[in-house]
Amino acid sequence: MGTQGGITVRRALELPGLRGGLPEVVAGADLLDRTVRWVHAGEAPNIASLLKGGELLLTTGLGLGTRPAEQRAFVRGLAARGIVALVVELGPRFERLPPAIVETARAAGLPLVQLHREVPFVAVTEEIHTEIVNGHYALVRRAEEVHRRCTEALLNGGGVERVLRILADFAGNPVFLETAEGRLLYAAAPGAGEAAAGPVQVWAGLRGSRAAREAGPPTGTVLVDVAGGGHGAGSVRARLVLPAVPAAPLPVHRLAAERAAGLLAVVLMQARQDEELAARGRGDFLTDLAEGRIRAEDAPAQAKVLGFTPGAGPLLPVVMGLAPEPLPSGDWALLARAVLEELSSTGVPVLLGVRPLEGRVPLLLGLRSESERAAVAGRVATALRAGAARAGLERPGGRSPVVVVGVAGGWTAASAALRHAAETATAARGLSDRPWYDARRLDIDLLLWRLRDHQDLAAFVDRAIGPLLAHDRDQRPALLPTLETFLARAGRKAETARELHLNRQTLYNRLARISELLGTDLADPQTVLALSLALRARRHTS
Repeated sequence: MGTQGGITVRRALELPGLRGGLPEVVAGADLLDRTVRWVHAGEAPNIASLLKGGELLLTTGLGLGTRPAEQRAFVRGLAARGIVALVVELGPRFERLPPAIVETARAAGLPLVQLHREVPFVAVTEEIHTEIVNGHYALVRRAEEVHRRCTEALLNGGGVERVLRILADFAGNPVFLETAEGRLLYAAAPGAGEAAAGPVQVWAGLRGSRAAREAGPPTGTVLVDVAGGGHGAGSVRARLVLPAVPAAPLPVHRLAAERAAGLLAVVLMQARQDEELAARGRGDFLTDLAEGRIRAEDAPAQAKVLGFTPGAGPLLPVVMGLAPEPLPSGDWALLARAVLEELSSTGVPVLLGVRPLEGRVPLLLGLRSESERAAVAGRVATALRAGAARAGLERPGGRSPVVVVGVAGGWTAASAALRHAAETATAARGLSDRPWYDARRLDIDLLLWRLRDHQDLAAFVDRAIGPLLAHDRDQRPALLPTLETFLARAGRKAETARELHLNRQTLYNRLARISELLGTDLADPQTVLALSLALRARRHTS
């Protein structure tokens, strides 16, 4: 019986049905280990067009033709279709197979067998088909046995690594689990024990480089999707890879991998849910701390349970603000994992949580001293943005998330500092992109955000810059960007002109037009203050 769920041509010739025909192999004797997918009997000259490949064809030769050219074309057609062997029963049509048939079969690499005694083709077909079905059933049983062992391993506390180890032992090849993007998650090799360097090195050679991924898997490699990681029903969470090293995996190995993929989908889904629950739990702790529901003297012990053990230095609160709309379920686990992986390079203790409903990620970091606040803030902001990018999350319009760094201090000060940073992150969502914002420099924006629903604030904006907004709705060039840049450059006209790519006279004309529309003097400090506040308030009232 074949190892691929069928039988070989050699085995078919040994069965009683064909053996009774006294088979003689006249071509392709070295190719008899091909697997027979199915058996077909027929006499039509165009029979090749009726086949799919992998068949063993039984015939008396009536369709082979009488001329050598017809016979060569007939054999070439069968070889091109991919049948595994041609069995011709000698008799009224041929006493011996013509040289044209034998020579063409040899040249095409097609096993050719002649039967010297008549056999019932129906009985031969039934006999071989029974062997094929039994072979497929044996494959399923072997794959189910592997599935049973994998299930038992998981129920007994084994994880993904144990499942891959069972598959690797069964296939005799390394087995890898990688992300849908091609990043290695786990690796196992047959009989590897705890030594993972071997399979990892194999993966690095076959799949690790960008060039290798772009070239695609080597011939014979088996890829099986592990579903369950995205928004669609058919989304791919990960991918099982069975490379053709040292030998190509067999169909039974693919079947076992497909069975195991269903188990791994559940395991990875559970891990993602556990990961998200843990991240939400840390987010709840940080929010309770910010809202004063946890006392400063109780906070260190609770944080230690969550895995956060800072040193004696100050604590630095950081909040990353995302889109105000809640993210789809599951993205928060991916975000938390990506951010934590990026933060691992910063070298500082970190407690990271998620708050899906508020659309933010709060953190506490342990500093050695206040003097490293700016340097750590820059590294953490870079890590946060990189993690969000890996998770595919950004604000509307493709803008990066807002990162706000609070005031450093002890556990007593952490409550107010976290609350301040969280509110400021919400207030800063409309600001231009910067690597990170210092919460202490955004207090005016925070105050205006808190007054966003007050009708007096909207009235103030309308009085201060309403005529300019009306102008820009109807006429060009728009003057509001000129005023914003002029005020951002503290009234320095040369810098404003360079920023806007204008010559000085054009800038002077625009500033004069702005003063005329607003009825104000742009050199007056009180006017500049009022206009600056109005422009900042407009983000929260429009």
